[in-house]
Amino acid sequence: MKVLIVDDDPDVVEALTLTFDLLQPQCSVLEARDGETAVETFSRESSDLVLLDIILPQMDGYEVLRRIRQVSDVPVIMLTVKEEERDKVRALGMGADDYIVKPFSALELLARIKAIQRRREVEPQVAEATPLVCGDLRIDFLEREVTVADRPVKLTHTEYGLLVCLARNAGRVVSARALLTRVWGPEDAEDLSRLKMCVQRLRAKLEKNPSRPTYIVTERGAGYRLEMPK
Repeated sequence: MKVLIVDDDPDVVEALTLTFDLLQPQCSVLEARDGETAVETFSRESSDLVLLDIILPQMDGYEVLRRIRQVSDVPVIMLTVKEEERDKVRALGMGADDYIVKPFSALELLARIKAIQRRREVEPQVAEATPLVCGDLRIDFLEREVTVADRPVKLTHTEYGLLVCLARNAGRVVSARALLTRVWGPEDAEDLSRLKMCVQRLRAKLEKNPSRPTYIVTERGAGYRLEMPK
């Protein structure tokens, strides 16, 4: 696995590099000390994981994340001193896979990386090979393609996983806890803000009017439902 560490603090970079050298020796580590170098390095190297600080010279971590998500759904973990909820919500809403506040333990970081890897190794399976058609929305499970009115929609791994979970239960309400457990894992089963941000991203990509969704419908106090046309 190739890991890109993006942080302007040399002590943090050194500590993370040492962690991987000692505990994950099969990993190779790339470094970037500012946002622009991070984007350039990512475009040049095929990284499997990005550890990304928010406060960076030249280009902050939010912008780096935005540019990465334009081209890739590679796992991104934010590592930052910014501990306010609004920062976490913003990062998760932009597609970060996890958010860890400094200081943190090496064992916690490795555990969270392994949790992300486990989730990605289990690709959501659907019993029916036939594409699901829901109005203008079409999900081709075999090709892993999603279109709206014949327009291809690019989804991250997590967004696609959430959509598939809803599609497997099309027309039925799926609880927030069940969605969090299936898509993110049992350790995140109570993180409602993470689910809400992912639903918002999906609606922004699928719905004509995300504020009045017709596909992914909220059942207040119960969960979410993929609405089937009547």
